[in-house]
Amino acid sequence: MGANSNKNKTARSGAGSNPAKKKKKPLKLTVSRTHKPEDLTLEEWQRTLRKEYGVVQNFILKNVGDHPIFSDFRLTNPVSGKTYNLIIRGNRPGANYCSCPDFYVNNLGTCKHLEFTLSRLEKKRGARKVLTAGYQPPYSEIYLHHGLKQEIRFNPGRDLPRPVQAWANRLFDGQGTLRDEYLLDLPRLLQDRPKSNGHELRCHDEVLAWVSEHQEAREREKIIREQLGEGPRSSIFKNLLKTDIYPYQREGALFALSAGRSLLGDDMGLGKTIQALAAAELMARFFHLEKVLIVSPTSLKYQWKTVIEKFTDRQATVIEGLNARRRELFGRPTFYNIINYELVFRDLEAIAGWGPDLIILDEAQRIKNWKTRTAKSVKQLESPYGYSLEPGGPGAAHRPGPPTGTAADGAGGQFHQLRID
Repeated sequence: MGANSNKNKTARSGAGSNPAKKKKKPLKLTVSRTHKPEDLTLEEWQRTLRKEYGVVQNFILKNVGDHPIFSDFRLTNPVSGKTYNLIIRGNRPGANYCSCPDFYVNNLGTCKHLEFTLSRLEKKRGARKVLTAGYQPPYSEIYLHHGLKQEIRFNPGRDLPRPVQAWANRLFDGQGTLRDEYLLDLPRLLQDRPKSNGHELRCHDEVLAWVSEHQEAREREKIIREQLGEGPRSSIFKNLLKTDIYPYQREGALFALSAGRSLLGDDMGLGKTIQALAAAELMARFFHLEKVLIVSPTSLKYQWKTVIEKFTDRQATVIEGLNARRRELFGRPTFYNIINYELVFRDLEAIAGWGPDLIILDEAQRIKNWKTRTAKSVKQLESPYGYSLEPGGPGAAHRPGPPTGTAADGAGGQFHQLRID
């Protein structure tokens, strides 16, 4: 969006020039953080919690667009120092956008950053009515709607040319949602759209990323059908590892291979390590995987190395030592690198430079507390694929993790920022 005087406008909550150092009072919520009120649905409860928490924060808000309300914003948390990009289109859940990890995977269509922003905007005269009515911009846009189901939607702009409107009517239904049959072909359809005679059509980056994920998933499914058509009975499992792989372990490996991002929650002693290694070796064979980072408790690093070198034809490197030594180890051409959780904080830059294709989190329940430095560091890691191993119980095995990127504390939350929740 273009810039004007709004670019220089910022909003703070609370008085004083340094809100990060202001002594915080205990936050009193009208709803319980641990028990859902009977008169609220699960989604209403979680949205209410985010609203009550967000509106009292000391965030710094800056309008970086060209409209006083329906605009692009940049929000900074002065305590964490993190900055997020926001887009405001109205006050309905799912209409807006925030680049924070919670918004991406919570399926609520809101987050504390959006609730803070809306609370500040609603203080403007007439803003509440305007936000409820929604915004029809001069340009048209294709964006990702976040809710219980993520959907690609079309928002027509003013003076939309008839040929473009006809094109949009073919691709999108009456509610503006992209029809399923056009999802994988959307990039090509955008290239072939009618001339707009100067009318701007914006397609947000997260839309193309969302389509790309589905295209990759479809390609994985195709390869698995062609190469592993017999499923757990496929002959490839006979020589995949230097040990017998039980049928249920084969199913777990195939599930992880197909999902790309998953949580393996079998009970202790049932071989989650073997499943993860089998999936990694299948990925190497079919998806050209070259680098696997295993994050484990310190006490299990050499156990992982022993298992890898015993049951595969590969060597594994344990990342340890002083800073220079660890950087040197990451520079080696190793398929498996093993690091303990506590070192991730110090080696974030080295890990990013190495660029793992797959991240395996062993005993991932250790980072379910988001407030710890270790959890925050692990959630900054990025990789196309990822597996989380957690001890579970009956019915807990092979649960999928959220796509790209943390829904809530607990199972699957480890993928919040891993680009794998």
